[in-house]
Amino acid sequence: MGKTRIRIVKRDGCAKRKKVLMYLIAIIVALAIGAILLSSLDVNPFQYYGKMFTMGMVDNHIAYRTVENYIKAFVPLLLTSVALALSFKIRFWNIGGEGQFIIGAIAATTIAFTCGPSLGPGLTIVLMLLAAMLSAGIYGGVIALLKVKFKTNETLLTLMFNYIALYFLLYLGETKAPWNFFLNPESERPIFGSFADIVSFPTIMIGKFSLNLSLLFVIAICVIIYIYLKRTKQGYEISVVGDSVGTAKYAGMKVNKIVLRTIFISAALIGLAGALKVGTSGILSTSITDSVGWTGIIVAWLAKLNTIGIFVVAALICVLDTGSTIASSTYSAIDANFADILQGIILFSVLVADFFTRFKIVISKKEEQ
Repeated sequence: MGKTRIRIVKRDGCAKRKKVLMYLIAIIVALAIGAILLSSLDVNPFQYYGKMFTMGMVDNHIAYRTVENYIKAFVPLLLTSVALALSFKIRFWNIGGEGQFIIGAIAATTIAFTCGPSLGPGLTIVLMLLAAMLSAGIYGGVIALLKVKFKTNETLLTLMFNYIALYFLLYLGETKAPWNFFLNPESERPIFGSFADIVSFPTIMIGKFSLNLSLLFVIAICVIIYIYLKRTKQGYEISVVGDSVGTAKYAGMKVNKIVLRTIFISAALIGLAGALKVGTSGILSTSITDSVGWTGIIVAWLAKLNTIGIFVVAALICVLDTGSTIASSTYSAIDANFADILQGIILFSVLVADFFTRFKIVISKKEEQ
């Protein structure tokens, strides 16, 4: 009798057509599971999915509002995902997107309240973006410095720094004090105050539709990052360090400097995403991130850290998020939690498909001696 051995072996390569087929099968399986759950709740899955994939815009006279909300969710997710991909490319496992996003949002809000009334909206917006990038860049750069100097575990530290930023935000939102200009002074209980009447991010009106210029701004940044990675010396250094630190050192590259520079840029861009989010909403909140720091990790990996792929995946994720929430709200038998369940099933199925595009399971029998 022989023993059965099960091994996971890395694939030499997977044809692009096969990858696409596996992803499609994964999505179909996930939707089938969702359809079973919907049917068990006496909800027509075809109608539900129709509303989800169209985000409820069919025969909707205020569909432009849905697009506006979609852009508000898409912009921070896209920028955060691209930023995280930068750090992952040099094998620096930045799990601190949530914290860096919060720090950027707090810094931008600080500038809005303190400088907005005297400097005017134009200059205030510029300072908000710069303050968010600098503060978040330093916040992430500290961890990178500890990594290169003392070989600390960046995964653990970035995760811990998330909670430092989160509890600092909670402290600001719950502490009634004369110094706390973040709160609404007219409210008896502590709630964040709005600065929308002081400064608001520019938009372009296209009929009734209000196009937030942050979308065009972030797309331009993504194009710059793509060129930076593909056409510049610094981008080449990132790819070499990511492939092999030893090779980079042998080639005379200053690895520590490259790591510090890249992580500062990565964290700064996440902070910028926080500034764009809070600047668009006009108010700070304890849920300002909408979990983009976590979702951005999934988006970056599903897109294989490719900037163009990140754009596509982030757009699809936002359709799924916005559409499933809208669809769930139209059925009394379904609450908002079902949208999260369905998203989880789809994402898990796609991740399983992604695993099988990279690895294969080999079952063999080993004869006993």
